Amino acid sequence: MKPNVLVYMRVDKRVIKELEKEYEVTSFHNHEYIGNPDFDLALKKAEGIIGLALKVTKELLDNAPNLKVVCNVSVGYDNLDLEELTKRKILATNTPGVLDDTTADAIFGLLLSTARRIPELDQFVKSGQWDISLQPDQYGVDVHHKTLGIIGMGNIGRAIARRAHFGFGMDILYHNRSKNKEAEELYQASYCDFDDLLTQSDFVCLMVPATKETEKLIGVKDFKKMKKSAIFINGSRGKNVDEEALYHALVNKEIHAAGIDVFTKEPTNPDNPLLTLKNIVTLPHIGSSTTECEYNMSKLAAKNLRTALNGEKPPSLLNEKSWSDK
Repeated sequence: MKPNVLVYMRVDKRVIKELEKEYEVTSFHNHEYIGNPDFDLALKKAEGIIGLALKVTKELLDNAPNLKVVCNVSVGYDNLDLEELTKRKILATNTPGVLDDTTADAIFGLLLSTARRIPELDQFVKSGQWDISLQPDQYGVDVHHKTLGIIGMGNIGRAIARRAHFGFGMDILYHNRSKNKEAEELYQASYCDFDDLLTQSDFVCLMVPATKETEKLIGVKDFKKMKKSAIFINGSRGKNVDEEALYHALVNKEIHAAGIDVFTKEPTNPDNPLLTLKNIVTLPHIGSSTTECEYNMSKLAAKNLRTALNGEKPPSLLNEKSWSDK
């Protein structure tokens, strides 16, 4: 008898077809699983679940008595209660590595779009307002040879640093839990403390994971420390920034502009005051959203699932103790 597998949100169709050859698969697309009694029924039978952004809590796990593995189709895993999963010896996995360059492309594109006001000027042309030469108050700012401060020099942070250093001749500052010798040697990145990075950087790029320690890591006092000409970029998680403080920093011209790919609540409310401002570029969490990357993430998540259900250690295991205690 084939093991039961539950699939939800953003698993590539090609990967689902492959899984259907090996498992009894129940699939829910997009947000179809929310409040769906069929989802609850499938969860009770499932030995493995695979998908994006499902909140895996104690309450959910109480309704999943046969569960052996949870496979996130993302590098982030703040939706998983790892302590509870480990306590129950349920393996938890994510998809690191395959999205680093794709996400770095998006975040650096966001930085460029914000600095050169590309979305705003695109609408200027399309709305038929381009009847005279561009005026000085519509000019952007240079990116090349400026100072980029990266908070969080993980895999994606290093990929951003590589683009900045080799592509734009930028000076790189970084703050991290520990020094990153690779970034220092390859990209001439300089480690500095948090406050120094804020005060010295022309661009501040936040790339830390979402944890209790990083919640509202950037707030009122932090924006005040930045240069008035600084541009702030958030490519991490929305909860890592105090959105109200960001709004006031932009309105009061404490910083020049901002670009964000993430919000505290996603999808964000249409009445979010940040959406009323011209000096912010907003994206709908597109970091890894390319056809190629999404497929590769789904493949890695499926590999994690397949390996775990075969009784072997999955390649991207998050809670090692759940494996060592078996």
